[in-house]
Amino acid sequence: YKTTGPCTSIIVLISKLFYRERGLVSMVVDMRWGVRDVVAVDHKTTELCIKEIESCQRMSVGPTFIALVGNRYGYRPIPRLIEHQEFEVLSSQLMCDESACELLHDWFWKDENAVPPVYILQPITSHLPHYDDKTLARLLRAAASEAEKEGLISKEQKHVYFKSVTEWEIECGLLSGREEEVNCVVFLREVEDLQEHIKEETSSQFVDIKADGEIDMEAQELLSELKSKISSNLSKRLKVHTVQWRSDIARRKQKGYSKYLTSLCEQFVMEIKEQILSRVLPCNESDDEMAGVIQELCHHMALCAKKCTVFCGRRDFLVSICESIKQSDASLHAPLVVFGPSGTGKTALVCKLSQEVRTILGENTVVVLRLLGTSPLSSEIHSVLKSVCLQICFACGLSAPPAQVTNIYNDLVCFFHNLLAKVSEKNEKSLVLILDSLDQLSPADGAHRLYWLPKECPPKVHIIISTLPFEYGILHTLQGVIAGSRCYYEVKSLSGEQGGEMLEMLMASVKRKLTPAQRSLILESFEQCGQPLLLKLAFEEARRWASYTPLTELQVAMTTQSAIQHLYGRLEKQHGRTLVSHALGYIVSSKNGLSEAELKDVLSLDDEVLGDIYQYWPPPSSDVIHLPPLLWTRLRYDLGDYLVERQADGFTVLGLYHRQFIEAVQECYLSEEDKARRHSVLADFFKGTWSQGVRKPITLPSLNRSLNADRKVAAQPLWFSDKVANVRKLSELPYHLLHAGRIEELKKEILGRMDWLVCRALNCGIKSVIGDLNLCSECIDCSEVQLVRDTFLLLKPTVDFIEGEENIFYYEVPARLEFFSSSYPTLIGKLCCQCRDWCSMCQTPALVPACGFFQPPGGPLQTTLTGFKKGVTVLELSPDRSLLVAGSQDGRMMVWSLKDIEVIHILTGHSAGEVRCVQVINEGTRAVSGSSDHSLRLWNLLTGKEVYSIQEDHAGYEVFALLQVETKKEMIYSVSGSQVNVWHLETAEPLFHISGGSPDVRMCMAVLGPGLPLISVSEGGLLSLWDSTTGERQGIHCLDGMSDAAPACIAVLKNQGRIAVGNTNGIALISPEGRCMMETLSSPATFLVVSEDEMLLAAGFEKFIRIFKTQPNLLSRSSCPDLDHGDAVETASFSSDQSMLMTGSQDEIIRVWSLVKGLLLVSLDGMGVPVTALVLAGSTLVSASRSAYYLKVWNLDYNKKNKSVTPFQDRTGLAAISHEGELVYFPKTGDKEKILVWNSLEGKTVDTLDASREVTCLEVAEMKKLLFCGLLSGTVLVFPVNFRQDTMCIPPRKSLGPTCCIGISKQEEKLAVAYENSICVFDINPGRHYSVIDGPIYEFSTWGPSAISSVAVLASYRVLYGMENGELCSHECKTSKVVSLDAHDSKVTCIAISNSERYALSGSQDTIQRLWNLDLSQWDHEMDYKVKFSNGILCAAFSHDDRYVFTGSQDRALKVWDISNGSLLMVQYVYATINRIVATPEGLIATTRLGYVIREKFHCPDYISAQYNPLQNIKATYSVKSRKGAGDAPMSPAVPRNNSETASPRKDYKKQSLKSSQMCLLV
Repeated sequence: YKTTGPCTSIIVLISKLFYRERGLVSMVVDMRWGVRDVVAVDHKTTELCIKEIESCQRMSVGPTFIALVGNRYGYRPIPRLIEHQEFEVLSSQLMCDESACELLHDWFWKDENAVPPVYILQPITSHLPHYDDKTLARLLRAAASEAEKEGLISKEQKHVYFKSVTEWEIECGLLSGREEEVNCVVFLREVEDLQEHIKEETSSQFVDIKADGEIDMEAQELLSELKSKISSNLSKRLKVHTVQWRSDIARRKQKGYSKYLTSLCEQFVMEIKEQILSRVLPCNESDDEMAGVIQELCHHMALCAKKCTVFCGRRDFLVSICESIKQSDASLHAPLVVFGPSGTGKTALVCKLSQEVRTILGENTVVVLRLLGTSPLSSEIHSVLKSVCLQICFACGLSAPPAQVTNIYNDLVCFFHNLLAKVSEKNEKSLVLILDSLDQLSPADGAHRLYWLPKECPPKVHIIISTLPFEYGILHTLQGVIAGSRCYYEVKSLSGEQGGEMLEMLMASVKRKLTPAQRSLILESFEQCGQPLLLKLAFEEARRWASYTPLTELQVAMTTQSAIQHLYGRLEKQHGRTLVSHALGYIVSSKNGLSEAELKDVLSLDDEVLGDIYQYWPPPSSDVIHLPPLLWTRLRYDLGDYLVERQADGFTVLGLYHRQFIEAVQECYLSEEDKARRHSVLADFFKGTWSQGVRKPITLPSLNRSLNADRKVAAQPLWFSDKVANVRKLSELPYHLLHAGRIEELKKEILGRMDWLVCRALNCGIKSVIGDLNLCSECIDCSEVQLVRDTFLLLKPTVDFIEGEENIFYYEVPARLEFFSSSYPTLIGKLCCQCRDWCSMCQTPALVPACGFFQPPGGPLQTTLTGFKKGVTVLELSPDRSLLVAGSQDGRMMVWSLKDIEVIHILTGHSAGEVRCVQVINEGTRAVSGSSDHSLRLWNLLTGKEVYSIQEDHAGYEVFALLQVETKKEMIYSVSGSQVNVWHLETAEPLFHISGGSPDVRMCMAVLGPGLPLISVSEGGLLSLWDSTTGERQGIHCLDGMSDAAPACIAVLKNQGRIAVGNTNGIALISPEGRCMMETLSSPATFLVVSEDEMLLAAGFEKFIRIFKTQPNLLSRSSCPDLDHGDAVETASFSSDQSMLMTGSQDEIIRVWSLVKGLLLVSLDGMGVPVTALVLAGSTLVSASRSAYYLKVWNLDYNKKNKSVTPFQDRTGLAAISHEGELVYFPKTGDKEKILVWNSLEGKTVDTLDASREVTCLEVAEMKKLLFCGLLSGTVLVFPVNFRQDTMCIPPRKSLGPTCCIGISKQEEKLAVAYENSICVFDINPGRHYSVIDGPIYEFSTWGPSAISSVAVLASYRVLYGMENGELCSHECKTSKVVSLDAHDSKVTCIAISNSERYALSGSQDTIQRLWNLDLSQWDHEMDYKVKFSNGILCAAFSHDDRYVFTGSQDRALKVWDISNGSLLMVQYVYATINRIVATPEGLIATTRLGYVIREKFHCPDYISAQYNPLQNIKATYSVKSRKGAGDAPMSPAVPRNNSETASPRKDYKKQSLKSSQMCLLV
């Protein structure tokens, strides 16, 4: 066809509507568009066309070639290369014509560097200005015809000189394989009656015409033969269209032609779609994941094979490594490290090693090779370990890790280490893991700190890594954890002899050679440097040299840097500096590389590039301007292997071959100004500024006017379809806006758009969002951006746990950021608004946050560390405070780097009991742990491996547990109760045993240090001294003042040679000589903590901590007053300068005290459980609890600028609310006889009410404005909330005991007060200023053995009450009728009444809750909700329309239930137990144990999809039993549910669509 314009438009149309929604990219390759003939001066166009077709066939998942065949055969070029024997045959046929022979030899020169030699057609303008291709073609065709007649060449050889470019392309694209293997389609157009009108002028548009105007009959015959080939070989792919001849046939508006075009277009679209759909089949997640591993494996294997083809030399070096591997195969050994400067050939060496190891370890050896940084799955350590683990599991027949493991980095590292051990244990085949170029890894997850790398390999497992010597300090880090020079192999420069050998191999690989002079020229320069990379660069230049090229024209660089610059210089001469500099600049400036389609589009947006191209002639169209594809193709092929393909974001992208190429581009082409311009154009492209027909103006040198033209670049929506996101845009756009300096645009388009942030997190992982925000925070001094970043950091543990749910983001972001929305309206305010809008329009039930109620960002809380399954029992710091070791009740130990807050090791030896003692020794390289599983274990913290395990009796751990290691004496002292075992640190041999009596006798023991005795204090004040080397008793002393005291805790003052013992009377400072100084406490000491300089001692007792001064001859109380806590204090830690003390207590608060002033500096809320362990390293505080599986990390030097509303501190769970949640009432922590009135909007106490006795329950009558307060004495105080100075009192009736609970009817006319076994019912009547209480109107006893735990009252004087033992009853006060309802199996925790008083909900401490029909006194629905821990509900409330019931449960979740059928509508995790829920007209208000007030609207759409699962990604199950005939309640738009609902499996939100390719190229 003459033009492909219409078809190109169709392809673009399909691209927009079809390709992108399947995660594909279409690229049209039209090599003839937009260029003049002068660009073909080197005669390479045909070769480039063929290479492009081959590239399409290699890359495309869909059609690779579309042929539009009409009645023209097309241009027939002269071959550029002719094999020397064939050329001489042709030349001999022209011997009789001297001028013809001379012409032929003028244009074809013999190149003897080719193997075999060839004759090369010289460039048009290189030697002769007058190029006559028609004469040359005529001579060659005549010679070929004669030679073929004489049998000197074959028919196929002759045909080469007659063949058109079209036939060359069709042979490559259509006829190169079997029909079923070819992804192509042929559209054949036949013009009827064309021969009859062949002499008409318009017919010349449809047939080949010779220079004299006559029809080229030879070409027509060749065309007929070509059509015959197509018909016989591709009949199924052939689509024939017939057009009737007319004189105006070529006019598009002509009816017949228009009909033909319409038919062609429809068939074209249908055929393309059919071919794509047949090859892009849907696959499940496991298939997709395995396909990704296979794709990754093939990528590295192909690169490896390419590197190995030219590997030579270094044989001794390779043998040395292989021998080391062979010798260590049967034993524990360290990884091997290959290092050397850039360009020395490390990659080629390890690739060759991957082939050689099977010869020494056996053919069944599993070799896993990753050339890091060459693909997206090999660029970040998380994805590297994931793909490596999957490959090893597949190769070794082991179970693959589940998504819950692979998605959480720390768990994946642990799995990786354990996997290597399993491979070793199987002992079937050896495993060799080779990781090349660690320096190419992204720094994400602390990859360069190498915590993920096993420092010790088990038998039959080998790890070989390579790195640069200085980049990122990787080699230095390795040398610190892997000892022994035998583990390190330095790659040095090649010798001249090795360089010559390598050069010969390189030249032979491309069937070339050099003249002796050329070879000497290269080797002379190589000997100056010796780097293989320099030789590779020299080879790439030399392969272009012909044997006739003068030495004076050859340039050989002496260094790698100058060689790269020479390369770029040559490219500039061939293609122009503008195109070269900008194309390379864009590739280097991109974040992860650019696909070819992207690069062409980006260059088409660059006015400088287009201006340079069209400086001498105008573009083909004034409406459309695009980069001519041929120009980029020529540059790409001239770049050769230096332009490499990688994978990024699921697509094939282009990058530069080596780091030094990138550095050269940055130095030559990317000044600060140029860099900003490149980023700006890239930002425009990925933003889609000039796509979808938006025209960009340009002024071209060849025109005297400005053009407003469509650049025809790809559209860039955020989502291509409901399931396919624009991952490339997500990855690249923030990076380019930031580096282009377009900050306001960045805030508006990226940081201030929730849909962007959520899309990025769901498709690329939340770490990618945090990475983007981190980068922005480093470059932009903006508090808003930092707050958003910190929000996602706080959100990450939840997202890791509950994956793939976008509603988490829209719910949690406003719940954390709403505190700051008024201070930062432009960014944070808009984000919160977008979240509310999304929730309000959600197609599933949703609670819409109306305020902030989660731990806000910007405060002291930095992050939450997870990884345990049960509570944390011990925290221990290394001597330099750089490492943290934590042990838990599940036996697991985890090691963190406190500098980076990263997991270094997960230690899993203690599997059957909780870890009780840990000590880190040897400057943090080893640790000893003791567990209730009766084992003592030594760990190597460099390798994360257990050194040995010792079995000993730890039954006494319940009484006293101590572990102390004296490294100088190489002794471990293990104390369990009154028993002491001493072991040799290195050999684990028992040294001696000390028995202090019965195991249940309370005894505290300590080791004072080298040369000093063991010292123990037991009940009755008995001090015993033991030789710390032999265990022999050295003396006994009776301590004065401790005869009736039992020791409880101990602290060692090593510098003073004394111990401090906490006991039932107080504390004692004791020396080995028996001197004892006592200080009494009001209650037994529970723990002791000594400051770093041993000058201060903190003693905890009940709710207090007392500070003592400890001097050599003095123990005295400091001037600091006792530090008062809200509940029992559990732990404390001094700051390094002894000016502050951090404390944790049962009231779940961490307090920071000034010891200078004795004042509380700050309270840290957020643990949500009692704080039982604290450690401090610098300004980083780590807190833990035996009741929580997580650690909290706090920064005491946090920026106090961003202040949020202070939460209230209620630890009783009795909080009540009024004034729509503005006021909160709760007992004062530490003094439950006072009630604090807290303004939740201002975050401060506004009043204190004195109750005189301990408060046991609180209720608010919101409409009547009354606060009811039940007391331990049985009295009920009534405070009018608007007149709090006035107090009414309901005195106790007889001796009914304490007030247990209070119930108020829905319209607040009736009040029920429950005591242990009695209930009184009162009227609430209007009064002058406030309502008054009359009664009791009724009083009755329950007469049961169990106490009342919950009560509710109806307007009809009907009372529902639940008991501690689970019984549930209904009492009609007017008739004294009592109905026993179906009992729960545990304590009834709440009874909620509907607003119509027709229904009630009862909940208990077990998993069951019931919806009751009060008219029938029967339950309608029984809901059984089970989680792994913390079952049972605490509070409930019916919605105002009685369609839903809200519940707050022990699992820290809000739930919404449909009362018509009992189905669960939604679950919302809120990080804390909810103490109180009050329904509002639009939703609810609730209070949490962390002291926040939740205000939310409930949104439920009119229709909910049957596929909706409220337990999606939640580890819980629920079932509903419904009474027959139940369901008379008003129907709500509820989700139909089966009787049993189970959470579906967790999905991998990082799942990528991994196909054989994601590029569709059309020629």
